[in-house]
Amino acid sequence: MTSEDRLAASCRVALAGLIHDLGKFAERAGIDPGTELLESNLHQYSRRQQAGGRQWFTHRHAAYTAVAIDLLERHFPRLKGEDVAPFAAWDAPDVDDSLINAAARHHQPETALQWIIATADRVASGFERETFDRYNDAEEGTATGGDHFSARQLTLFEQIRLDGKHDDRRPLQQRYALQPLSPRAVFPQPAEDCEPPKRERAQAKAQYRALWDQFTKALEAIPASHQERLDLWLDHFDTLLATFAHSIPAATAFNVKPEVSLYDHSKAVAALATALWRWHQAQDHEPEAIVAAHQQRADWDAPKLLLIQGDLFGIQDFIFAAGGETQRRAAKLLRGRSFYVGLLTECAAMRVLDALALPPTSQIINAAGKFLIVAPNTEATREALSAVRRDLDAWFLTHSYGQAGVGLAWLEARCNDFLCARGDPKDAHQGFATLMKRLFAQLERAKAQRFDLCGDAPPAAVFAGFLDRFDNQLGACAIDGRSPAELRLTVAEQDREIALSRLAKDQIDIGNWLTAFERLLVTREGIGKHTLGVDVFGYRISFTGDETDSGRFGPAVRDGNLVRAWDFSLPLDDDTHALWNGYARRSINGFIPRFSGEPLSDYEQEKYRRCDPDSEGEFARDEPKTLNHLACEDQRLEKRHQRDAWVGIRALTTLKGDIDNLGLIFQQGLAAPTFAKMAALSRQTNAFFAVYLPWLCRTRYPNTYTVFAGGDDFFLIGPWHSQMTLARQLRDDFARYVAGNPDIHFSAGLSITKPGLPIRQLAALGEQALEEAKGLRPEKNAVTCFGETVSWDDFEALGKAGSELERLTEELGLSTGYVYGLIALIEKAETVHTHPEHAIWHSQFAYRTARMLERLPGLRDRAKSDERRRLQQRLAQVIAQEGIARFGGRYRIPLFTHLYQTRD
Repeated sequence: MTSEDRLAASCRVALAGLIHDLGKFAERAGIDPGTELLESNLHQYSRRQQAGGRQWFTHRHAAYTAVAIDLLERHFPRLKGEDVAPFAAWDAPDVDDSLINAAARHHQPETALQWIIATADRVASGFERETFDRYNDAEEGTATGGDHFSARQLTLFEQIRLDGKHDDRRPLQQRYALQPLSPRAVFPQPAEDCEPPKRERAQAKAQYRALWDQFTKALEAIPASHQERLDLWLDHFDTLLATFAHSIPAATAFNVKPEVSLYDHSKAVAALATALWRWHQAQDHEPEAIVAAHQQRADWDAPKLLLIQGDLFGIQDFIFAAGGETQRRAAKLLRGRSFYVGLLTECAAMRVLDALALPPTSQIINAAGKFLIVAPNTEATREALSAVRRDLDAWFLTHSYGQAGVGLAWLEARCNDFLCARGDPKDAHQGFATLMKRLFAQLERAKAQRFDLCGDAPPAAVFAGFLDRFDNQLGACAIDGRSPAELRLTVAEQDREIALSRLAKDQIDIGNWLTAFERLLVTREGIGKHTLGVDVFGYRISFTGDETDSGRFGPAVRDGNLVRAWDFSLPLDDDTHALWNGYARRSINGFIPRFSGEPLSDYEQEKYRRCDPDSEGEFARDEPKTLNHLACEDQRLEKRHQRDAWVGIRALTTLKGDIDNLGLIFQQGLAAPTFAKMAALSRQTNAFFAVYLPWLCRTRYPNTYTVFAGGDDFFLIGPWHSQMTLARQLRDDFARYVAGNPDIHFSAGLSITKPGLPIRQLAALGEQALEEAKGLRPEKNAVTCFGETVSWDDFEALGKAGSELERLTEELGLSTGYVYGLIALIEKAETVHTHPEHAIWHSQFAYRTARMLERLPGLRDRAKSDERRRLQQRLAQVIAQEGIARFGGRYRIPLFTHLYQTRD
């Protein structure tokens, strides 16, 4: 079997796993196959139970899986006829081994392929044998009291405990609404708002039917020509299923918690089934032996599976490499390099899949520079992985000189390793909780073994002739300051040339193309004029516009050139719009601030030109804003000294944050972790930063540059004060996203700087602020701003204190000198414990306040003494007691915020 044939066969096994539970969707939607067909399918696919002279069928969804495949088959790649290996043609003598039977008979399997899908189903759920046997005979009904029509999916976030108290019996309050994936649908809701009563079965069915109709209509949007490439089509279908099944509960029988989505469970089954089939194929096992082993779980201790982890390191060094020309193109390079980082992770994972002839569904996790792939544990797999690791190392050593790279490592696993049970403590490999710890430990080791520099054959040869690559005329790249320059770029507006490496040229091109395109093609040979000059691990990357420009890429599919087609468009302004455009989706694009279509006033034109002297003429509609433009976006036009003037500082805030204690959350947060739950938790964690945050920036904070956002962290740059507001909203939204669980939170650092500071320095200051926030013990859950580290609750209170200070200033006309004088009082107040004499700050505050009030117009008259006394008490209460005395040095946050907003 050739590699291409092996990939096609693996894709068919993956598809069988991916749609094995599609019947749950179809049944709940009320699809009517007719009495005769349904009765036939029930006898063939569902389990028959008898008791007290009564007969009934359980797991009726299996019968509906066959119905759903029949309904949708015309939109699928060819599943009938010849050449559908490893399955039999539907008109062949051994029709029992058809793909439809393998998918639908997972509750009563008979053949080897059916048993492989069934085993993957059980492994993904972590079922021990006795538990599954009871589940397999159980009727519908969930732990939340709903049936398979009315039950809505729980959120895993609400159940996470880091204190080990998983026996909490309080009812879970949050559910996911039955909606397509969108920025709004990723948030859980109170159960009463989205879970229909069990008795309202018609209402529950109607909700499912509406979702099913959207799903089947959306399936038609996948280009028909892409069915000729199974892995390409499967990548699109994977996104489609994620969009419409992300909130459908997978399990609704045996009194289980409906906490894993149909998509996450099915994706895990697809990956495991593919690896299991490939392992048995490599061992050349006979079908009868496979059936016998799976029936008895006789080989569940065999290390059949290989879990492959990838971790992109050196991200910041890659993004913020700086040469003499970097600052001139700061914003463009920022968006180009940030996108490129996401592209590197995607292509590295795809390079592994290609080398192993595995479908895209074998990649379970890909977020924040990390990915996890499930593969068969064979010698051929290990040899191929070693070759891929050498190729990846060589690419990064050539283009980043060791400052960035992908750590690639793998860990063998057994089916028993995926069980929920914690097992015998003497057995280091028993139970999924233990497997998770091994995975995390192995990834840490991989980080410490970069480029295999201490191995038997360190890649020193890559550096050979490094200096010889430099052209004496071109010198070093003007963008990254270290690479050999390979070409010249004409800077038309300045009538000069600069020397660049091809990689730097690509990053500039990406920065330009992201403003025009929302789709990307991965090919063997480049397509069109918008193709990057440097291949990424052997792939050519092209940007493209409307699909009609190239006939939906059909010719590239037929000649084998097109490997992947990815949609990276941002969510629309409507937060309910489904994230589906007919192609596989990748969240690797950050939001780009642009000038709106509204004409700028003369004052606005002046503001932008003052902050960016290189700007000429009108600012065009949809033109990206530079960081200099963003620095002045929080200025306000006010009347000062008898004329209109822009008030407030010109400054940027770098906002950097990540989730606290993420390793603990994944390793011990859930009472009964499973493979499907881990995949679901990873996807849902990533969705807040990769799906919701870009939409939030687009609709509420349009002047925010997304350097990166995904996985468990984010890095944003924008106008100084708006970023402080955004930080507060992110914290509130994240708390709502994790169902108010106090064990899940993030820390953030805000660094406020003048425009024009080198990007690398912005990054360093943001990282320093984040580290200071993480240093707040014991729980972290903090933010650093103006050099002060505070809890989020205090940051919220300080924000309110700042608003109160601003109201007082507007109402009373507090002078700038008076407000500035508070800085010295703060310094004394926070050192009283070491310098008792500084307690005099109270008296000094009272004296300065009294003198200031005496000078205010309208309060100088002696008759106003009572009014002055009342105002002095109010200022003492708001500023001295509730501000300086309560917060000490932390009161600098509202004080500096106020001063920066009012500075001329």
